[in-house]
This record gives sequence, structure tokens and C-alpha cells, in this order.
Amino acid sequence: MKTLTSGEIAAFCDVNLRTVIRWIESGKLKGFKLPGRGNNRVLVDDFVDFLERHNMPVPQQLRGEATPGILIVDDEMPVAKSIQRVARRAGYDTMIATGGFQAGIMLSQNNPKLMTLDLSMPGMDGYSVIQFTREQQRYKRLKIIVISALDDVSLERALDMGADAVLQKPFSNHDLTSLLDTYMSA
Repeated sequence: MKTLTSGEIAAFCDVNLRTVIRWIESGKLKGFKLPGRGNNRVLVDDFVDFLERHNMPVPQQLRGEATPGILIVDDEMPVAKSIQRVARRAGYDTMIATGGFQAGIMLSQNNPKLMTLDLSMPGMDGYSVIQFTREQQRYKRLKIIVISALDDVSLERALDMGADAVLQKPFSNHDLTSLLDTYMSA
């Protein structure tokens, strides 16, 4: 997780360092102190949220925190590889997680822009992954496309829980490409 110093934030906002420290101390800007030295640090996502809440411009180099990548989450490797082929042909970088726990780790390490998600997986199922991501502030911009062979009621439940779109298995390459293009450009 990338962090910024008070000095870096002061430079981005063109304000005095003391102003940034006051923002942190008053709770307007979420930050934390390093053990020992007491220097303040702020997560990039928290700083971007602060800027957006106060209608301040987000610096270009911070806007691109989410990689243009797609995290494919499916416990069936042939299906995951199929989704990966379609996504790569459409020009997107991809990575594959074969379960919910691995997906959580890969989300935090890679911060993709979009995740395709199977609902039926052993251990942590797709519903649990949706719930986890929607409870985390840092994933509020993550687009989730559920790709599942489950029935319409199950797909509707995924949408109700926070998925952005659903696609029934088996799917056409054209339909998948269309959804990827729509949500990757959003």
C-alpha cells in the first residue's frame, strides 16, 4: 500500500506542512503516525478520497492508482483461461485467482480496475467476495462482473449485493468483450 508523507501532501495541495498536520489531527484527513519517530503517513486512497470530498483536483500521478488490469476469479482454470484469452485479445492486462482468499490478496497487491467473479467456489464463495469488497472503502471504484452458471435468482442476488453486471455461463466472447470495454472505460 502506497503512502504519502505530510510534506508530499503539502506539495500536492500547495499548502503549508502545518496545514496538512492540522487536517490529520482534526480527523479531516485520515492518517497514521509511524512508531518511534511519530511522522505522519497517509494512504494514497485516503488522500484521494479527501481531495474528492473537498472538491480539490486529484493530481494526475495519483489518479492512476488502479492498474488497467482485470482480476479473474474462478476456481475452474479452463474457464479462467478462457476469460483471460478474451480479455487479452481486447487489450487488457489480466491476472487469475482460483479462490476467494487468493482474490483478496491479489486485490490488495495489484489494485485492479475490474474483477470477473464466479459465484460457486469452495471456501470463500463469490457472494462473500462481493460483500468483502463492497465493505472496503479502498475498493469502492472496483467494477465487479459476475460470470456464473447459477440461475437468474442467484445472479440477481449478486447484483443486489453490489456486483456491477452479470453474465451467464456459457457466455459469448462478444458479450464478455462488450462488458469489459464498458466497465474498463467507466
